[in-house]
Amino acid sequence: MSLQIKFITLLLSLSTAGLAQAETLRIAIGTQDTTINCATGGLLIRELKLLEKYLPRDGKYRDVQYDIQWRNFTSGAPLTNEMLAGKLDLGSMADFPGAFNVEAFRKAGRKSLFINVLSGSTTGSGNGIVVPKDSPVQSLQQLKAKTISVPFASTAHGMLLRAVAQLGWNPEADLNIIAQVPEIAGAALQTNKVDAHADFVPFAELFPYRGYAKKIYDGSQSNTPTFHGTLADAAFAEKYPEIVIAFLRAAIDAADLLSTEPEKYSELIAENTGVEAEVVYLFHGPLGVQTRDFTWKPEYRQAVKTAFETLKFLKRSSSDLDADQFIDDRYIRAAYKQSGIDYDASLKQYRQSPLSANDAGTGKAITDFKKAVQVWVAGEARVRHYATAESAFAGLNALKKAGKQIRIVYVQDNNSGIKLPAADAWYVQNQKDGVSAFLLKDQAEDWANKHGGSVLDFVAINQALAG
Repeated sequence: MSLQIKFITLLLSLSTAGLAQAETLRIAIGTQDTTINCATGGLLIRELKLLEKYLPRDGKYRDVQYDIQWRNFTSGAPLTNEMLAGKLDLGSMADFPGAFNVEAFRKAGRKSLFINVLSGSTTGSGNGIVVPKDSPVQSLQQLKAKTISVPFASTAHGMLLRAVAQLGWNPEADLNIIAQVPEIAGAALQTNKVDAHADFVPFAELFPYRGYAKKIYDGSQSNTPTFHGTLADAAFAEKYPEIVIAFLRAAIDAADLLSTEPEKYSELIAENTGVEAEVVYLFHGPLGVQTRDFTWKPEYRQAVKTAFETLKFLKRSSSDLDADQFIDDRYIRAAYKQSGIDYDASLKQYRQSPLSANDAGTGKAITDFKKAVQVWVAGEARVRHYATAESAFAGLNALKKAGKQIRIVYVQDNNSGIKLPAADAWYVQNQKDGVSAFLLKDQAEDWANKHGGSVLDFVAINQALAG
């Protein structure tokens, strides 16, 4: 046997021996793709293969072969079941189902941890209540003794219970609350089989966008913080902290990509979920409904505490769970440090996803974001931004005269600052304040009574400004 053949034979034997000794490490991640504010903790990481970029390859991981498994769910409850069964190591869900997750692990003699926030609202936006499009109902107060459906054990369920409590109602006596998942609720709204439906991201916006519902309550009206975040099996996190940090660094990358090109990645999310890109941009575009904020702000810690309290109220837990024992910020802090981000500075930052743009009509910088209007023109890769409704509607009329098709127009709610589809909003026009937009008609009427002006719907304001 020649020396060259002997050398090749030796290399092959060493390679085979290395493979035989290599450990295959499973990383199983549960996602909620249609819950689009979880995109940075699931769909985008998966589709863009961002996790692979950060997985450790040295030290104890030098000979590891990674087996990355993704499982998609429509809600948090079945995801928790799979985590309990040992089939998932990480999973993203909202505060309330996350509390169920923690309690389920506790009852099984194990522990799960909230490791980060993905997206949320310190005031509660994202959850909401809708009614059929032709319903005369305009507010939650009009739903007493009516049938409201909600996905049980969801963050929307928690919001509904809190909203009812704020009205002084008994949820068991003053309402008929039934369990209904979003996929069934859409048909029920279209056929008037329920009086209302409460749901989480993105359904309180998606159903109105599709034309068969209208939103009559936004979670921000309860002023109760809400978020979606990631939980980890504590045993997995403690054994493989480097992998958890790698996952969080991938999530940070996903958030950066969304900030840079929200239209492009809204389209990608739409392709993978069936949720229209216009609704995705409502959340992930600048000035969106929620913020992409991974830090453990006091409001989000309170959301976990409130979820535990609600769990006990529902008699689903007999224990007083201490939220601080189940929130572990060590991993996200480490991910921020490795990504070169100041965690403590981010912890103090409460702004919406920033908008840095000039008015598409005047060219002047936009500075008053409550007045900002955004227009997505069909065939254009980027959304157009306007400083005021007056400027935007002038631009809209010019675009329509030029034969352009408009995908959607967005305005900012004057009270909460959240982004709204302009076609569903209400408006007040007066000389002092110009045009102000509102989610609900009674909010617009209240503003008009205090500040003067006329209350108009989208068609009427368009005609008034075109006039």
